[in-house]
Amino acid sequence: MQKSINPATGELIAECPMHDDAAIEGARAGAATAQAAWRRADIADRCDLLTAMARALRADKARYARMITEEIGKPITESLGEIEKCAVTCDFYAAQAPEFLADEVIPSNATQSGVCFDPLGVVLAIMPWNYPFWQVFRFAAPALAAGNGIILKHAANVPRCAIAIEELMRQAGCPEGLMRSLLIPSDKVAGLIADDRIAAVTLTGSTQVGQIVAAQAGRALKKQVLELGGSDPFIVLAGADITAAAATAVKARFINVGQSCVNAKRFIVEDSVYDAFTEAFVAGVRALRIGDPMDPDTQIGPMARASLRDELHDQVTRSIHDGAACVLGGQPLARDGSWYAPTVLTEVLPPHTSFREELFGPVASIIRARDAAHAVTLANDTEFGLGASVWTQDMALARGMMRDIDAGAVFINGMVASDARLPFGGIKKSGYGRELGSYGIREFTNMKTFWIGPAT
Repeated sequence: MQKSINPATGELIAECPMHDDAAIEGARAGAATAQAAWRRADIADRCDLLTAMARALRADKARYARMITEEIGKPITESLGEIEKCAVTCDFYAAQAPEFLADEVIPSNATQSGVCFDPLGVVLAIMPWNYPFWQVFRFAAPALAAGNGIILKHAANVPRCAIAIEELMRQAGCPEGLMRSLLIPSDKVAGLIADDRIAAVTLTGSTQVGQIVAAQAGRALKKQVLELGGSDPFIVLAGADITAAAATAVKARFINVGQSCVNAKRFIVEDSVYDAFTEAFVAGVRALRIGDPMDPDTQIGPMARASLRDELHDQVTRSIHDGAACVLGGQPLARDGSWYAPTVLTEVLPPHTSFREELFGPVASIIRARDAAHAVTLANDTEFGLGASVWTQDMALARGMMRDIDAGAVFINGMVASDARLPFGGIKKSGYGRELGSYGIREFTNMKTFWIGPAT
C-alpha cells in the first residue's frame, strides 16, 4: 500500500493498493501500443487533447487543489495556483506546438534539407511530491503534443494525486493506455528503464536519486532529462531597492514552505546593505502567517513529511554549531504533524552546512559579500547550478554578472520561477536537459535530418 498522510495532522487519509508485476507489464505493453498510434495522430488532434486537459483542470480546480494540500501540506492558495499553472501550460503548448514541431528547412547541397521532429516513444517520468500536479504537467503537456506516451512513477506520498492525474487525462480524451500512472516502489524503476519499450526517462528529484537514474539510463543508452537539487543564490548589491528585494526574498524562500529545488536559499548581500536587508527580511519572515493550510490566509503550512523536518533540523543544528547565528526560528513547532518554524540564519560562511548543503524547507541563509565580484564567487561556490537572482539598479553590472553566474537561469530584479514560454533546467549537479519553451518540447523528439536530392 502507498499511504496518503496529512502532514498537518499526521492522520492517515487513504491507503492505495500498489501495482503488481502483471499491472506493470500491462502498462508497458499498453503504452507502447497506444503511442504507436498516437505518433501518427494529426498535430491538431494532439493539441485538442491539451486544450481539453486545461479545461478539465479548471473545471475541478478546487478538488485537485484540496488533494495537493491534504497530501503535502501546501497552503491552499498556492495549490490553486499550481493547478492554474498546469492549465496555462497546456493552453500554451496547444497553441505553440505546431510551430515548435514544424519542419525546419536548412539550405544545403540538396533540393531540400532540414530537420523534422519525431516522437521518441514512451517516456518514463519519475516525479517528486513538492509540486505533484505541476511537475507532471510541465513534462506531460509537451511530451504528449510531440506524440509520445507516458508512464508516470510518482512520489510515494502523493498516491491520490498520481491516480487523479491519470483519471483527468483519460476523461479529457487521452487514448486508452497512452498515459499510465503506476504506484510502485523505487526498486521497480530499474526494470522499467531497461525495458526496450521505454524510450527515454525524465526525473525531477534530488541529486542523489538523479545519479542513480542517470547510471541506469546510461547503461540502457536512454535519453534523459534531469532536474535535480539546487542551492540558488539571491544576490543583493549596493544601490538595490532593499524594500522590494527583501519582500521578494521572503516569497522566494518560503513559497511552498521552502520545499522547491528552485527556491532561493543562499542570500548573498553586499556588506554596505547587509544590515538593512537583513532587518527588512527578518521582519518579513516574522510576519508570515503560520496555520491551517486549508485557510486561504495561511502562508506557511507543515513540511511534507516528518522525516524531512527532522533532516532539516539536523542541518540547522549543524549550521549553528558551525558558527552561523540563528536570529529567528531554529526549531520544530509544537504541533501535531510535520511543522518547522520559519528560520533565518545570518553570518553564514562557505564552510557552514547551510552554505554547502541544500536546505529543503523554511530556512534562509544570509551571507555577507565584500562587493559584486565576491558575490559572484560565493554564488558559484556550490555544486549546484539551477537558478540565480541578482538585485541591482546597475544594468551593465547585472548583465555582466548574468554571464558570470553558473546557473540554468538568472533573473535580474525578480524571483526565479518556471514559465511555460522559457526553458527551465540546470547545470552541474542540478542536472541537464531542459523543460518548457520550444527547447523543452524538442527534448523528447528525434531531431531527424532529412535530405532530398539530387540538388537542382
